Amino acid sequence: MGCLTENGLSGYQCGYPGSVGQCKMMQNVCTYFVHPVQNSWLKLDDIFLPLQGAILIFMGIVVLTMKASVIEVLLVLLVTGIHSNKETAKKIKRPKLTVPQINCDVKAGKIINPEFMVKCPAGCQDPKYHVYGTGVYASYSSVCGAAIHSGVLANSGGKILVRKVAGQSGYKGSYSNGVQSLSLPRWRESFIISESKPQKGVTYPSTLTYSSSKTAAAKAGETTKAYEKPSIPGTTTQPVTLTQALAIPVAEATHRATSKPFAASITSSPRPQPVGHRSQEMGLWSPTTYTSSPHSPGASPEEMDAWKSGPVLLDSGLVPKEELSTQSSEPVSQGDPNCKIDLSFLIDGSTSIGKRRFQMQKQFLVDVVQALDIGPAGPLVGVVQYGDNPATQFNLKTHMNSQDLKTAIEKITLRGGLSNVGRAISFVTKNFFSKANGNRGGAPNVAVVMVDGWPTDKVEEVSRVARESGINIFFVTVEGAAEREKQHVVEPSFASKAVCRTNGFYSFNVQSWFTLHKTVQPLVKRVCDTDRLACSKTCLNSADIGFVIDGSSSVGTSNFRTVLQFVANLSKEFEISDTDTRIGAVQYTYEQRLEFGFDKYNSKPDILSAIRRVGYWSGGTSTGAAIQYALEQLFKKSKPNKRKVMILITDGRSYDDVRIPAMAAYQKGVITYAIGIAWAAQDELEVIATHPARDHSFFVDEFDNLYKVVPRIIQNICTEFNSQPRN
Repeated sequence: MGCLTENGLSGYQCGYPGSVGQCKMMQNVCTYFVHPVQNSWLKLDDIFLPLQGAILIFMGIVVLTMKASVIEVLLVLLVTGIHSNKETAKKIKRPKLTVPQINCDVKAGKIINPEFMVKCPAGCQDPKYHVYGTGVYASYSSVCGAAIHSGVLANSGGKILVRKVAGQSGYKGSYSNGVQSLSLPRWRESFIISESKPQKGVTYPSTLTYSSSKTAAAKAGETTKAYEKPSIPGTTTQPVTLTQALAIPVAEATHRATSKPFAASITSSPRPQPVGHRSQEMGLWSPTTYTSSPHSPGASPEEMDAWKSGPVLLDSGLVPKEELSTQSSEPVSQGDPNCKIDLSFLIDGSTSIGKRRFQMQKQFLVDVVQALDIGPAGPLVGVVQYGDNPATQFNLKTHMNSQDLKTAIEKITLRGGLSNVGRAISFVTKNFFSKANGNRGGAPNVAVVMVDGWPTDKVEEVSRVARESGINIFFVTVEGAAEREKQHVVEPSFASKAVCRTNGFYSFNVQSWFTLHKTVQPLVKRVCDTDRLACSKTCLNSADIGFVIDGSSSVGTSNFRTVLQFVANLSKEFEISDTDTRIGAVQYTYEQRLEFGFDKYNSKPDILSAIRRVGYWSGGTSTGAAIQYALEQLFKKSKPNKRKVMILITDGRSYDDVRIPAMAAYQKGVITYAIGIAWAAQDELEVIATHPARDHSFFVDEFDNLYKVVPRIIQNICTEFNSQPRN
């Protein structure tokens, strides 16, 4: 059975159908086999073909398995590569953001970067870090102080996003989040603050570029220091050394210093201004050089040319504005126009206050001054110190900004003596609020009286005179008399007898000098609330006055001009403006006409000119109809907060009834003064006039005597005004 062996088919016998056991050899290979169990013949192909298929399937499976392994390997490699690329991309796209930290006093203008993130420290709410503007801030502001004012940052510090924007024509000061920002008319650059949320695609600098960074060598006293202009792509600039900067001609430096928006004009300065001065931004001393104005007779043609506008060049290139010494100059604030007051502080300089509490009192003044936005268009402040006798430390026009005031206050020394508050108030009423001392007339007068304990003299009568003079008196009483000490007080309840109103608005009772600082903001808020400064509303600045003028035939042209002069004489006594006293006029005969209303003219010269232009009408005398017409056409447009005063002038008895119109005037709150001349009926004048008639009706026998009653009319108007209750 060699065939069997050769074919390797175990269990089969080689043979041929019909000859069992015989092998059918073809080239020594069996072609048929008999199955030992089934006893059936099988052809070799019948055995091998299925076997070959199985082998092929097996080989395919092997190949596929091999392919799957390869694919799996490739996929693993691919995924590993992608993951590796992602990790690399993450490292490239998201580097760790380093936020530079700055100090509270760093100003935005000192940082050149147009947009940047910074980290502010804690404690930047201090008023010494000045902020200018609201929402949009001048670049001279403290970055961190502005962030607190805007509400983006708390006093505990943190990260903020800063973006530079264009300069503004005006920055409005306000008090917000414990920070008092100041007003500014204009500045060349602004910035806004937002939360520290980086924008996609924006790279923020990890190191800030400053307009003039101090190097260690410079701090050590090196006299030459390079200041580089911000780089511009595609250009190269050379640093400008201190030696080169000092080589600028004096006139050119003067031009640069005065060409800035807020540099003081040399022509208007009372004394020569130094061109070179301590530059806080640059951190170095420049030589002090004085120059004359280019408009002065001694100015040379070269100096005149140097004052012409245009960039000044150095050999090394342009000097940026930020590098000029005037960059560090404190911007001249014009003051907060919403707090335009003339303020006098009466500080206690008595011996009993002692040096320590006197120093606390001065610090309180400094804090108030820094909270106020001092300037010619805003509040002005002067100080009077009292002891035995009062003395002016400085008046309203001495210092026109908060920094100068702070310096002046710190130099005040204790006078000593008693605590004569009454004498101090009288001194202020008579001497302080004068034009020579800087009183502006249109600004409310405010006196803040500081008292340690209680006064040693009486204040009631002198305070009444002060109030009638239009002075709003505030009292800040510190460590007032305890119950056991009240027997020593000269005048009990002295503060309520002195202040402008007894409604609590004008009085502060502070328990201790150590808590006085808490009164700063409430006091600032109240003194700046000009609508509530009731004592500023005097008899001369708080009325709508309507003249009702008889133009009947009996008056005549010449006498009518005398009547107009009388009207002008009365008008001149009042403070006339849109917010103060306003004047209107009606002329009547049988008919009536409005010569000018309350809102027509807002200045005294315009009013006096309008009075002179009134033409004589001539006709009958219907006084009752004239009163009714004035109520409907003139006083109907009076302001709610104004006292309504009608001054009627007539030379005869009315053709119509005056009782009903006079009663209507009374019911509408109009105070009527009746002025009769020559043939006027005095009983009719008393009916027209407000009760009591003796104070509101006047009679003269001829037109030329009208001028004599002017003082009496003004006095009665003021007496009636001042008799109003103070509560």
